[in-house]
Amino acid sequence: MKPAPFEYHRPSSLAEALELLADLPDAEPLAGNQSLSILMSNRLASPDHLVDINDLAELSYVAADGQSVEVGALVRHREVERSGTLADALPLFPEAAGKIAGPVVRNRGTVGGSLGEGDPAGNYPCVAAALDADLELASADGSRTVPAEDFFIATMFTDREEDELITGLAIPREPFPPARTGQTFLAVKEAAQTWPTLSAAGAVRVDDPAADEPVVEEARVALANAAEVPLRVREAESELAGEPLTDAALAAAGETAYEAVDPEEELHADETYKRELAREYTKRALTTAHDRAVA
Repeated sequence: MKPAPFEYHRPSSLAEALELLADLPDAEPLAGNQSLSILMSNRLASPDHLVDINDLAELSYVAADGQSVEVGALVRHREVERSGTLADALPLFPEAAGKIAGPVVRNRGTVGGSLGEGDPAGNYPCVAAALDADLELASADGSRTVPAEDFFIATMFTDREEDELITGLAIPREPFPPARTGQTFLAVKEAAQTWPTLSAAGAVRVDDPAADEPVVEEARVALANAAEVPLRVREAESELAGEPLTDAALAAAGETAYEAVDPEEELHADETYKRELAREYTKRALTTAHDRAVA
């Protein structure tokens, strides 16, 4: 099947792109085109206009200062995966990028496209949930910032309005200084090109990496493909905070995750199996993050 007819537009500035999205009826932004073309080819989406934003160089950046790490919407997965800035400041992010599909998808797919799709199995939504990221959106009427926990509403539904573009992502550096922090992203996948059956993003900060029993000061864990939205399991995090890491605390965190998830059944994974994965991968993500924090 072929896509329905559409008009193609290629703006040269963000302002021009936003005006097109505001003025054109039934318009969709086009970036990496790793999802939209599939929907259009199967007539699951038939926009009248495509607004190609690939010339908007102002949306392709990675920057870090003492307060936050910022990533532009047009940064490709491959750039995230290979970014030295991100590897130093937020290694969870490039690790998640390296687990997205295969090289072709990573070469073309973008941060903004992945976040805008709103798929609860997506890697970046899971990272955004784990690290309290803010999404930056713009329209012809102005710009706004939306916390990740408010942006993802339900499966494939987000808080983005039709005339808005995601322009970037901002992740606070606090409370994860690299010297005392470990991070990881784990995924269970049947094959490289498939969505993960379940993924887990973990981050742990300790008080003193050199101590015999370092105390966990902060822990984060979020799960992908475990509910209608990327799921941050705050109750599991609280099982670890304030004490050295123990098997009992990890077991309690895993049981909390088992109860917290609300997974959709799949061909190779029923609800019970996904709950068991949530339990196990919550423990693995927190253990790996802790081990990296004290290494």
